[in-house]
Amino acid sequence: MCYAKSGEASPHFPKPRGLDITEQHSYASLVFTGLIEEVGKVVAVRESNHGTQLQIAAPRIAKKTRGGDSITVNGCCLTLTSRAGDRLTFDLLEETIARTNLKKLRQKESVNLERALQARGRLGGHFVQGHIDCESPIFAFDKEGADFRLEIELPSEFAHYVACKGSIALNGISLTVADVFPKSFVVWIIPYTKRHTNLNHVQPGDLVNVEFDILAKYVERMLSRYPKI
Repeated sequence: MCYAKSGEASPHFPKPRGLDITEQHSYASLVFTGLIEEVGKVVAVRESNHGTQLQIAAPRIAKKTRGGDSITVNGCCLTLTSRAGDRLTFDLLEETIARTNLKKLRQKESVNLERALQARGRLGGHFVQGHIDCESPIFAFDKEGADFRLEIELPSEFAHYVACKGSIALNGISLTVADVFPKSFVVWIIPYTKRHTNLNHVQPGDLVNVEFDILAKYVERMLSRYPKI
């Protein structure tokens, strides 16, 4: 996730002088679209006294990146700390590990990748921040006709953010909610999306990263000022 580290300034204020380029994402107004650019492969997950490091092979987008770029990995906004050939390296914060499915990644696993949207780019999905709200298990993933029905557990503390026909991001993929139930919600996956994302490799019980629509969160925040509404 694009979290500011302890002692860093708010992303709404200018970047102080002398800050390393690898932390610049904390000061930019980043947005993603939920349209996956590439399915990368995990090369290594290394743990040390300095934290956890994630390395991913991404031959399609690697040459278009540089240190300091923000890239979503399974929907989680991370800072690219270094690139060597087609290999991208990221440092993971403890908050990121605790809140997302990145902690379960193993060598050769597939991950969804998307670079931050450029100002002149087209917004084909919806506004995705790369700030994961929770990880949630897959209840069911079944083929029905030509398409696939994906049902995800809906944690009660986030249920009010989900609306039928509303937007949601799963592992960084922009999707539309088709049905909402007391303890789950459903999205439909077309064959193209399944083939070109890591949904091609998931099964019931697997955890997916969930980011709820930012508009719902702002509405909640504004309404909290008017308790009688």
